Amino acid sequence: MPAIRPARAGEAEALTALCVRSKAHWGYDAAFMRLCLPALTVDEADIAAGRVLVAAEGDGPPLALVEVLGEGSTVALEEMFVDPPAMGRGLGRRLFEAATGLARKLGATRMTILADPHAAPFYEHMGARFLRNAPSDAIPGRSLPFYEYDLIPGARS
Repeated sequence: MPAIRPARAGEAEALTALCVRSKAHWGYDAAFMRLCLPALTVDEADIAAGRVLVAAEGDGPPLALVEVLGEGSTVALEEMFVDPPAMGRGLGRRLFEAATGLARKLGATRMTILADPHAAPFYEHMGARFLRNAPSDAIPGRSLPFYEYDLIPGARS
């Protein structure tokens, strides 16, 4: 079973490529993917800040990643992608749980998620509450499901 670990310096390019492969898995065309690239890019500064976690087997390449950004009581699950060949192995669930642990460690009581429509059922299964549709962070005029996840029971404001 792959271990969950912090992303390492120098992995941003490989993690960005993983995000792109995972997003493209849903059949989006090349023009759509080009527009998404800035939103799918993992930043070395976020890795250095300890905000990116990966699932990997030993010293092998990352199979999945999650990124938690923000400060204060509400943080955002920014990226969560599983490499298509590794899908169906429970990595998404394990990374979501690791992300909630990281968010709690950062002092957050809530985590927001701007989800791809294909991932919406996963987040609902994990217990996230649909709040509304919100503007896409990548595609002008597109709206996406926006969720909230309580990190501490009863913390909802």
